Amino acid sequence: MDKLDLVKHFKSYYTAKAKPEILNIEKAQYLSITGKGDPSGENFAKKIQAIYPVAYALKFAFKAKGRDFVVSKLEGLWWYDEQRFAGISIADSPKAIPRSEWEYRLLIRIPDYVQEKDVQTAVAACFASKGQEAIREVSYFEIEEGKVVQILHTGPFDREPETLAKLNDFMTANALGRNGLHHEIYLSDFRKTPPEKLKTILREPVK
Repeated sequence: MDKLDLVKHFKSYYTAKAKPEILNIEKAQYLSITGKGDPSGENFAKKIQAIYPVAYALKFAFKAKGRDFVVSKLEGLWWYDEQRFAGISIADSPKAIPRSEWEYRLLIRIPDYVQEKDVQTAVAACFASKGQEAIREVSYFEIEEGKVVQILHTGPFDREPETLAKLNDFMTANALGRNGLHHEIYLSDFRKTPPEKLKTILREPVK
């Protein structure tokens, strides 16, 4: 049985360079769970512990139908109240906005043949098995980002402002305005990888 690996199938989506570049991102679908607060906190960990069991429940359900796939990379959309914290640049926001004020949507991309009803079935089965309340928050989600600017960040998350500054300068030089939520794709498993070796795609929808 062939196993679909979305990372290999959508290479441009999961690849970035160490300097800013423009590309177009196609419509995609995901498992999703939302939250707010410090990503090093307990609540964030609970969200991760909820979304992964659903991803694997979905995987095994489709494997039984002869359509196996690899559970893909964790991703996150990040935002904050821009009226309350007005005038802060992309590069400054990680340090200027308290971690408690960041909102997020964790994502795991799923194959195009997976339907919303399949996700709902997997959520119900997973909750029945594990009983974790947060599992019931996992849902089907679609997004079409279109034109984006992105860059590869290598190193710990607290050094991201340095890389975001390059992205910000590139957007300014090319007269590109923000057109969506800050998007991160975690190419490394940050639960197991040393901070200095972490690789993260930083992506900004633009117009």
